[in-house]
Amino acid sequence: DEISNLVSVFQEGNGTVTRIIRMGTRKSQLARIQTDSVAEKLKELYPDLQLEIGTRRLSIIGEKSLFTKELENALERNERENPHDAVVLHPKNAGLSLDSLPEKSVIGTSSLRRAAQLKKRFPQLVFENIRGNLNTRLKKLDEKEDFAAIILAAAGLKRMGWESRIGQVLGPEDCMYAVGQGALAIEVRARDRDILEMVSVLHDPDTVLRCIAERAFLKQLEGGCSVPVAVHTEVKNSVLYLTGAVYSLDGTDCLKDTMQTNIDLHDLVHDGAGERAHVGVTAHSLPLLALDAAEKLGTDLANLLLSKGAQDILTTARQLNDAR
Repeated sequence: DEISNLVSVFQEGNGTVTRIIRMGTRKSQLARIQTDSVAEKLKELYPDLQLEIGTRRLSIIGEKSLFTKELENALERNERENPHDAVVLHPKNAGLSLDSLPEKSVIGTSSLRRAAQLKKRFPQLVFENIRGNLNTRLKKLDEKEDFAAIILAAAGLKRMGWESRIGQVLGPEDCMYAVGQGALAIEVRARDRDILEMVSVLHDPDTVLRCIAERAFLKQLEGGCSVPVAVHTEVKNSVLYLTGAVYSLDGTDCLKDTMQTNIDLHDLVHDGAGERAHVGVTAHSLPLLALDAAEKLGTDLANLLLSKGAQDILTTARQLNDAR
């Protein structure tokens, strides 16, 4: 999710120069909760900072930028929540799981990525589209009998305070997640270098590197919302692991592989990392070698899948989705 900012500077009557940072976000309860959490952290770190938060309704401009085209430039990644998907059950199915639901139970999801993986993993279930924000989808689930369960991002449910509705968290063996899922991004105008420096203290280094690898993977595949692309990343003992996959819409065709790269975050010496963005992510406080390694990992894994025929799967999926 993305949060943008604008900066104003004015001089008070006593000669004190005061800065106002205007933060913009989408008109949804979840977006506002996430923006408020970032604002609170910034106020803790910079008590004299003045923040103004405003919302705007973003237009739909193309599949790759469904919500974010009007909030473009460098992204800052911060503290990743659980990136996995979660099963939210209809109240009558409390205590069950996707494995134990009755055959032909209808599961709601708006994600091609989720549907493709789960159709393959749970062929006894029926997956149908469900639209709307978190509030709307939960209302559709609870007040009607159309769905036995719906699939949502665990991070969004937790941030909304609805963690108790999670009936099952789907691990990577069931459903790998979307690129960047669970991470918070602060979007900053490229010319506001001082603001980039200010928000860089919020970085979670592992999250930054995981997101860069994931975004590079998606970029090299030229993927987007209209094709099922999934990832799973983790950092263990200074090694970044990336698993990536592409699927046909029905999940029958799949190409999946894992690669890894060494990363060294012990020496966080500034070596020019902040001078350029890595697939849209600017990380002033992380070493350039680590950032480069993460981006190369994503690109290399995408090229590996492309060499095995991923482009054919993605092209067919995109064509079928466009024809719907």
